Amino acid sequence: MTPTQLRAFAAVVRLGSVKDAAAELDVTEAAVSLHIAKLRKELGDHLFNRTGAGLAFTPGGLRLASRAAELLGLQDRTIVEVSQAGNGRRLLRVAGSSLFAELAAPGLLELFANRANDLTVELSVHPPAQFEALLRTRTVDIAVGPDPGLDPEVISSHRFLNYKLLIVAGRDHPLAGGRATAAQLRDQIWLLGPSAAADIGGGSMPTVLQQLKVPEEHQQIFQSHAAALEEAKRGKGVALCASFAVGPDLAHGDLVRLSVIDTPPNMDGSWSTHTLAGGGVPAVASELVRFAATPRATQAMLRGSGVNVGRFQPSIHVTLWS
Repeated sequence: MTPTQLRAFAAVVRLGSVKDAAAELDVTEAAVSLHIAKLRKELGDHLFNRTGAGLAFTPGGLRLASRAAELLGLQDRTIVEVSQAGNGRRLLRVAGSSLFAELAAPGLLELFANRANDLTVELSVHPPAQFEALLRTRTVDIAVGPDPGLDPEVISSHRFLNYKLLIVAGRDHPLAGGRATAAQLRDQIWLLGPSAAADIGGGSMPTVLQQLKVPEEHQQIFQSHAAALEEAKRGKGVALCASFAVGPDLAHGDLVRLSVIDTPPNMDGSWSTHTLAGGGVPAVASELVRFAATPRATQAMLRGSGVNVGRFQPSIHVTLWS
């Protein structure tokens, strides 16, 4: 069983077609079929059958699909580690939820990376629902953000920060008196950062919107939370943000906090570090787990300035600290 064979099978599983797998791998369909045939012979399992509805995988084929992703991820990780050993640097790959990536990651990861002169930290933004798959396949070394209910036998999670969400509006907004009913808030235009859409499946912002039953047509998603808050200051609607990110604006009177007087939603949020349970976790990822829970790290996250609108790109956002 070779990496080339596993890569061909993994592509067939992901794309659902030998033809599409061949196109992605830039080989012929015959080459992909040959790799699959060798796996079938070695493992004594047909792996999948063609049906009118597509490919139907056997139980053994599904098990191999999971193992193939893990083995290929481990191979990629090994290549990275060998390269690091050769150039004297370490690489930590971090997956972050959208809200964490904008509001807290810059302060935390910059402080963490500055503790060592041989460390490069790479941050990519992903929905919390993808954390387990990213860790299983070793696409990342650690995930940081809300806990979407990960399997504790597979993923080890450690909560390191609790925060409150606030509903805010500009001082000239009609609801700026501070108290509103859930029905009144549902009728408002909600000015939201990308986490309102990207962090579904574990994020605190989507949960609040669901509890308040805010219609999708009343939700405007901006490129960053900072941009959404700027619109709120102009009286264009109400916004939702972590309390520590709007403290100065509340103190200066640019924003006013709103409270729900009839059916208040759960405004509590938290972030955790997530790594693979058991062995195989890079030492630097374990270091970040411990560091994130320190008072020094908390201060860095809460006073971090975040990233500006032009730098934050939710679908491909990657930031390097070295």
